[in-house]
Order: sequence, then C-alpha cells, then structure tokens
Amino acid sequence: MQKSENSCDSSCRRLAGIGSLLVGAAALPALLLAPAAIGQEQEKSVSRTGVAAAADDPIASPSPPPPEADLPEVEPIIADDEFEKAIPPISAEEDPELDRPLESIAEFEQRQAADAARRGNQDGDEAETAGGAATPAVDGGPVPALADGDSVEAIGDAPISDVELAAPLPPLDNFDVEPVEFAEAQEEDDGRELAYQVRVNGLDAADDGTSVDLADMFGDLSALYDGDGKADNAAMIRARLSADGELMQRILASEGYYDAVVETRIERGPREEGQDRGSRPITAIIDVTPGQRYTLSDIVIDAAPTIPPRLIADNFPLSVGEPIVAQRIQGAEAAIALKLPEEGYPFAQVGQRDVLLDPATGEGVYTLPVDIGKRSRFGGIETTGDLAFDADHVAVLARFKRGDLYDSRKVDDLRQALVATGLFSTVAAEPQPTGESAGDGTEYVTMLVTQQAGPPRTIAASAGYGTGEGLRVEGSWTHRNMFPPEGALTFRGVIGTQEQGIGATLRRSNAGRRDRTLELVAEAKRSNYEAFEALTGRVGARISYDSTPIWQKKFTYAYGVELIATREDDYDFATGERSFDFYTILGLSGQVGMDRTDNLLDPTKGFRITSLIQPEGSLSGRFSPYARLRTDISGYYPMTDSIVLAGRVRFGSILGAARERLAPSRRFYAGGGGSVRGFGYQELGPKDPNNDPIGGRSVNEVAVEARYRFGDFGVVGFVDAGQVYRSSAPTFQDLRFGAGIGARYYTNFGPMRFDIATPIARKPGEARVSVYVSIGQAF
Repeated sequence: MQKSENSCDSSCRRLAGIGSLLVGAAALPALLLAPAAIGQEQEKSVSRTGVAAAADDPIASPSPPPPEADLPEVEPIIADDEFEKAIPPISAEEDPELDRPLESIAEFEQRQAADAARRGNQDGDEAETAGGAATPAVDGGPVPALADGDSVEAIGDAPISDVELAAPLPPLDNFDVEPVEFAEAQEEDDGRELAYQVRVNGLDAADDGTSVDLADMFGDLSALYDGDGKADNAAMIRARLSADGELMQRILASEGYYDAVVETRIERGPREEGQDRGSRPITAIIDVTPGQRYTLSDIVIDAAPTIPPRLIADNFPLSVGEPIVAQRIQGAEAAIALKLPEEGYPFAQVGQRDVLLDPATGEGVYTLPVDIGKRSRFGGIETTGDLAFDADHVAVLARFKRGDLYDSRKVDDLRQALVATGLFSTVAAEPQPTGESAGDGTEYVTMLVTQQAGPPRTIAASAGYGTGEGLRVEGSWTHRNMFPPEGALTFRGVIGTQEQGIGATLRRSNAGRRDRTLELVAEAKRSNYEAFEALTGRVGARISYDSTPIWQKKFTYAYGVELIATREDDYDFATGERSFDFYTILGLSGQVGMDRTDNLLDPTKGFRITSLIQPEGSLSGRFSPYARLRTDISGYYPMTDSIVLAGRVRFGSILGAARERLAPSRRFYAGGGGSVRGFGYQELGPKDPNNDPIGGRSVNEVAVEARYRFGDFGVVGFVDAGQVYRSSAPTFQDLRFGAGIGARYYTNFGPMRFDIATPIARKPGEARVSVYVSIGQAF
C-alpha cells in the first residue's frame, strides 16, 4: 500500500471522524460527517474577503462579476465625483459638538439627576403659589423626583417619568381578575398515557445492500421502540423522535451512507365524533433517503518499512472497492495495533485516520499514519511497588528469555501467570525502552512489573451431604505467601457425621520452574463407615503439573511418596467377627492425564483421560507388596447450545496381594455421589454376613448424563452403573444400576449440585432414595 497521488475538485469533503455511538449498554461504531460546518467555514471566508475590500476602497462598492460573465455596459446614474461633491462637509469646525469628549456614565447620571431636581423645584414653586405643598408631578400626577427621593447623589437614580409607576396600588378587595376563556374546553389531566406507533420509510434500499440488519439495529437502540408505544405526553414523543432521527443518521453513516437524508414528523389520525384529542391515533414517522454508499478508492498506510516488509499489508483486512464501514475500519486498525507488538514492535502507535470523500464519484481515499517505533528484543526484568516476590521469581514465570524477539502475547501470558498466583490486588507488566542495542537493528527492552500485593490470608468453608457419607463440613485457613516466593501454608479441619480430621499442607507453587508444584502434607483423621472404621495418620510429598481454573493444561502429571499408619477394623471370616488391625503402608504414586475439554469445572465438549498407578507395601504381620491401578475416561458432547451429553467410565485393579492382606481403606468400593448414584457410599460389592461392604480388588463404573442449562440454572437426568469384585480384574457381571434427576445452580466458581437417585431392581436393605449435595459436576 504505497502512497499515491489523488486529486478531486472543490466538491470533495473530508470525513471529520469515525467514532462510536453509545446508546444505553449497546455500542454502535459510527462515521461522523459535518457538511454544515464545512459550509459555515466557506461563508466565513467569503465574509472576511468582503471586509478587506471595504477597508481598501474609499467608498463601498459591489462585488465585481465573474471574469467570464458577459454583461452589457451600463452608464452610472450619478458619477462618483459628482456624488462626492454633493455631500456636505462634516467637521469639528462646522459643529464643535463633534470634537467634544464624551462624558462618563457618572457625569451623565449626575446631569440627569440635576435636571430632574430642577424640574421638581419648578413644579413645587407652582404648587406653593396655588397654596399647597411642593410635590413633583408628571402629566398631572404626583411623583417623587428620584426613585429613592434623594435629589443629591454622586451617581443619581434614573428619574421616574411614568405616572403609573408612582400610582398607589388598588385595595385587594377591589382587585378584579377575569378568567381566561379558551376556545375549547380544557381537558382534565387524568394521568392518561398517549399511545403511538412507529413507522420507518425508505430504509429497505440501504438494508438490502448491507451485511447487517439496519432495521434490527435501529430497533435495538431506538428510544421510540424502547418506550413500548407509550408516552406521558406529546413532547416526550417528539423528543424520542428527534433522538431516533439522529440515531438513524449515525447508523446509516456507519455503513457508508454519508449523504443520507433523515426527516421526522408526527401524524395524527382523524378525530372521530365524540372523541377527545388525547384519543386520536399518533404515528411517529421517520423518512429515510439513503443516497449513495461510499466505497474506498485508495488505501494509503503511511509507515516506515517493517520486518518482514509486508507485515502491515498482509494483516490489514481492508481492500479497495469495499464500502466504507465504520466497524470494518476500526477492526482493521485494531488488527494492526495488535499485530505489530506481536512481531517485535512494542511501541507501535496507530495515528488518526483521514478519509477524503468525493460526492461526485461516491468514493473515499483512506489514509492511516502508523508509527512503528523501534524493533525490540526482551532484555531484563525489573519490579517495583509493594512486592509479593522479587524479579528472579518473575523470571521463573516468564516464557521468554533475554534476546528473544519481543512478543506481546508472551507479555500477556506473564501477566496472567502473575494474576494466577492470587497474591496481588493489582499487577501490571509493561516494556520500557533502554536504548541498548541488541544487534540487527533491534534494541533491548526491560519488562517492568508493577506489583501491589493483596491480602495473603484466606478462610474457606464447604459443606456436602451424601447418603452413606452423612453430613460433611470442611474449613481451612491459608496464608498464600507464608514462605516467599509462593510458599503457602494451609490448616484445615473436617467435621462430619462419618469423618473427622485435621491436617496441614505446605505448598510451593512454581517451584523452580513454572507450573510445577511441590506439596508436603501431614494429616490425621477418624473414619466410621459401614465398610470399616479407621484411625489414620498420613505424611506425604508430591510434585505435580496440574491444571488450575485460569490455566487448564492439555497434559498433566504428578508423582510422590506417602507413609500411612492406620488402625482399621475388618471382618474375619475365620472367627466370624470384626477385629482391629494396625497397618503401616509405604507407597509411591504416579499419575498422568490428558485434558481436551473446554472448561475445567463445567466442561461442555471434549474428553479427559487420567491414569493412576500406586505401588505400595503393607506391613501387617508380614510385608505385602501390591500395586493399585485406576483409569478414568470422561467425554462431553454438545447436542445443542443448552443440552450437553456427558459420559464416564472407570476401571480399577489391585495386583499382587490377596484382599485380606490389604487395609480396608486401600481396597476398591463403589456407590455414592461420585461413583454410582442411587446407592449409599461404598455400598456396592462384596459384603460380610452382616450385609456390610468389605471392598474388593477391582471395580468398573459407567455413567451417562443429559445436562440441560437455562440461564444460571440447570436440570440433569442420569443413569449410573457399576460393581466391585473380589478378583483382581473386573468381570463386568452383576452390574447394579441407579437412575435419577438433579438440579444445578451455576456460579462463577462452578456449579452447585443437588442429585436425587434410586436403585434399579432394589434389593433388601437398600434405600429407596439417595440424596447428594456438593459443589461441581459429578464428573
């Protein structure tokens, strides 16, 4: 896009500006043209020329005719010399008053006051001659000499010369007021609203030629339509109609119709016999004449050369011949403003556009100045403000290193990573020029991170209920930066009908590298379920690469080690009774995951796969090594914009040890809100003679949900199935099914869930209905 020579005659107009039209919460880009202002400037220019001519000529003369005009010769009626001789001379010698200096306002008022006093004294002398008191009079009526009666003042009051102003007011009982008689009887104000209709004429031609629905756009922003056809009075209708006329003009201009003519009027229907004026039908009419639609005849980008050379041209979506549409022009300029910083130009500035319109051809020349600034590379990192951590840790979060070509997307990524730490009330990252050369025509920029540390402490609580689990309430206290950088300390406690416990976690986020988390955990809890009763202590360490609500990752992993000491009861088939045993368990864990969903907490499409392996060794009398394996797969498919079909499968297996050698808490169970709904917590699988679950070495589960969302609420129908087996591999036999319905309330931190389900082919001892309340989807 090279700058080219363009010419147009005196009819060309310059587009004053391309702005935005804001009505309520809606935004409409608009191109504004001010032909009236142009006309006024031309008139002022002609007027100034006329004044200059008058100053030079001794006698004002009419403007000469155009040079090309062929007019007949006309003899003057009186010659100029004869006219000047006929004018009598006017000079101070002839009339001395012309050379006399003007008196001041104070002198003028004093003279006026003295004249009024003299007239009052003369009138008083005449009255004394008649034998009365001396009272000034005007037209035979007595008046004071001055407004305040003081005849000697430095600056006098204006004299009263109208006798009516000094006449006494009549008594109130003699004051007669005649009511105004109207030609028609006045209607009583009963608070009745005026009904009106709206009609737009002539918009179809422009509407058919644009890619947007102009009539629909006008309807969304119109004050007349927003009033629902009702107004308090006619003035309100006229005000709305006037505003809508201006709105229509801006809408048409935004689509390139700069010569559009919009006229407004109000029509009143005929009044029927016996009908008052307020009941006559009213129609607010907008007549539109779109005129021609302007197109781009040339596009000129005034910018220095870039690397690569066509960087601006290839990313500027406007083309010659297309209509001059405000939204397209603003979008093209925004594209340049975004693309240049992504390609090494952090200080690029898009200037003020210029559009020159030619009404004769219906075309416009678009010119855009662009200051690309200096091409730059990343240099160092500095930080200022109320610091949560230092520049070294900021460098851990950054995905760029010194010498990389500047890319604003990497800066945005750093800014989001800083926000994700949760340690700031405000944080900003901006490039700063250094003037230091980086070679190849570039220079280094320093990233300046401005921090404002936020409150580091958080108190949180959650609650849930499930059949078999009972009521469970959990609370926690966290200091998110107890051990900088990002060393969080959390204390938590659980109180429930079936479980109680306390624990502490030391968590360092972005430990040594971005997105890597190190956790140290210590906890103690007491559990009392139908499957087992346990008193457990646990310490563990874990390193993970996990997703967060802000950063959802496609691949995740985790590995760790844990030591468990637990005293648990189990049913002994040899003795026919339950007895406690003590287990010491040392285990490793490894987990990998793949996430292709669109949302971490409430996915609507995609799939997830997670596999877990836990080699463990249990010491209860003798050492028993074994391995726990589990795989979870879930998928989501949007049937419509509001209906999502979701499914889940789970497989689990324990290899290397008999069930009796496993601590009851390390076996597999099924049933409950996160497993097979319709059954109590851990209810499925092998049972002892007392019908209490004892767990197994393998498990399989499957679930299908249809999720329907409307606004912030949703309804879910689901069917779950699953079973636990004694063997180390699931046999997929004797599957148990549960079905139910649920309600969802969607919040900014995830959906709140309420599910109610019933078992299919219910067996004795199983509840007819199970209820589950928690936060988050079932899967």
